[in-house]
Amino acid sequence: MSIVRFIADLHLSHANMATRRGFSTVEEHDEHIIAKWNSVVSKRDITYILGDVTMEKSAPYHLLDRLNGTKHVVMGNHDRRQDVKKLLEHVESVAGMIQYKGIMLTHCPIHPMELDYRFKYNIHGHIHDKQVMKEVYSNQVASCHIPDERYICVSCERVDYTPKTLEELGIKR
Repeated sequence: MSIVRFIADLHLSHANMATRRGFSTVEEHDEHIIAKWNSVVSKRDITYILGDVTMEKSAPYHLLDRLNGTKHVVMGNHDRRQDVKKLLEHVESVAGMIQYKGIMLTHCPIHPMELDYRFKYNIHGHIHDKQVMKEVYSNQVASCHIPDERYICVSCERVDYTPKTLEELGIKR
């Protein structure tokens, strides 16, 4: 039986992101992601990569071959259209967004109205260590902002560089 997992913002071979994330080199960054991924993903598992596989480069795509399981990519703002054909040599599919069991899988968080009417959750990347917030009202006046639990960010640094299952993300089916 396959297990389905989610992760975003790999940014493979991106020197600035490797430094920002506290790695000494791009190679250390990439090897850490590969090791963490393969520590939980088996060859039968399915993983959705929610954007920003690299930083506008196709050269690092060969690293995807070292990641266990079947990989589906939702394009991110740093994934280029002209690289899709090359990306498909290393992953099963590429999409703009995916509906999965009543959940919207995207790179950027979707508009809250979509969650009010159509979907219960949005699993996404893009915002890295930030959170989508919502206003809380008291007597018709916005009194504070709190995290909106409908948005689940799976950027690498948010999920310890490890693809997560719905259960691990706190989504009960």
